[in-house]
Amino acid sequence: MNTFLFMVFLLAIGLLVFVALARKRSAQSSSGFVDKPKARPPLTAREQAMYNRLVQTLPDLVVLPQVSFGALLTARTRAARSSFSRKIADFVVCDRSFKVVAVVALGDKNSKGKSQRDLDRDALLVEAGYRVLRYPRVPDVGRVEADFDPTMASVSPMGS
Repeated sequence: MNTFLFMVFLLAIGLLVFVALARKRSAQSSSGFVDKPKARPPLTAREQAMYNRLVQTLPDLVVLPQVSFGALLTARTRAARSSFSRKIADFVVCDRSFKVVAVVALGDKNSKGKSQRDLDRDALLVEAGYRVLRYPRVPDVGRVEADFDPTMASVSPMGS
């Protein structure tokens, strides 16, 4: 009798596992993802406004949005590369030969001031020799013109 109960118990466990796996498979989409990816715009409304401000104000420069730190930085060790490999710069402004003029960061509208995370990101870029301009909100045309005025570049390294 004990053998019979043990076999029924194993059969019940097997059935539960089978049902759980079947439910998981039916929840997956045809692409194999449980949480099916959805399309989204590459830039938020604030980022679009900032991109347009930069492009309109700096017609002689190239504005690149959403640039991987991996495209801007390099390091010998995997550990060093992993410290920046998943970070994204909001905008990179280059001259026509694609020499970086400045890396532009647009602050989160929900954050007040600079967070430690922002300071760490800026430090990585500055240490590599980049000029970082961080704006808490989309700046007016005059602010962008002043920050990108070549005669003022050494005077005002940080945006306001």
